[in-house]
Parts: sequence; C-alpha cells; structure tokens
Amino acid sequence: MGVEVTGFLSLLLLIADVWAIVRIVQSPAGTGSKVLWIVLILLLPLLGLLLWLVVGPKD
Repeated sequence: MGVEVTGFLSLLLLIADVWAIVRIVQSPAGTGSKVLWIVLILLLPLLGLLLWLVVGPKD
C-alpha cells in the first residue's frame, strides 16, 4: 500500500511543479529570476515549490 500512496503524492507534486513553472513563465518577472526559479524547482521539486510559494509571487 505504501507504493500507491507514494506514487500518488509524487503525481501531485509533479502537477504542482508544472503549475508553478507555467505561472513563472507567464509572470512579468525578469528572465534571470524566471530561470532561477525554474531551475530551483527542477533540481529540488518540493523545496523549490515551497520556497516559490512563500517568497516568489506577490500577485
């Protein structure tokens, strides 16, 4: 049962990361900051997403 739960949580994290990357690309921020956030999310999916949610967008 642990495999199914882990797979489901991984899928949710993947969906959240893709959503964040789309939002980053569509944002009016500069190219350098966009690249930095995208690389951070790709290298550290959970931590990068959490940091982006807390520090990133100020809409």
